Amino acid sequence: MMTIAVTGHMDLTEDTIPLVRAALDDLLEPYADGGDLVGISCIAKGADSLFAEAVLRAGGRLAVVIPSRDYRREKVKADHADLFDQLAEAADEVVVLPNDTADRHAYEAANAVLLKRADRLVAVWDGKPPSGKGGGTADTVLEARAAGIPVDVVWPDGAARRSAE
Repeated sequence: MMTIAVTGHMDLTEDTIPLVRAALDDLLEPYADGGDLVGISCIAKGADSLFAEAVLRAGGRLAVVIPSRDYRREKVKADHADLFDQLAEAADEVVVLPNDTADRHAYEAANAVLLKRADRLVAVWDGKPPSGKGGGTADTVLEARAAGIPVDVVWPDGAARRSAE
């Protein structure tokens, strides 16, 4: 059994999405159809959802961590709601953390759950250092590395973000 968690940017450009999708498929291909893959994701827009879709395409099982009770209502925008709901429905497990509000504390708690359960971390990450706010992609990569969790960085040539995290 291989449990792989994801962290990554939400603000990928439209041209970046197919590049990341292909890179994730390649990364997960060794685990395809073996029934031994579990992917853990918060299924946010961007990297989290692309990873969740790749896990399902590879024949893996999906575990979803929702950072707070109000996350779906307050943070999932209309352009992502259908995919969010589809992925939650496809998941073998959905864990909603006991935080009332989707805030930095809730995101840090969700990242801690991801890392606690992960054998590996996939980071769809441009390599830039942490913003200093906490709970971001770079923070999660640094925490994983400090905990001795192997990190696979996915940032294909030509990948870009719409804005800085």
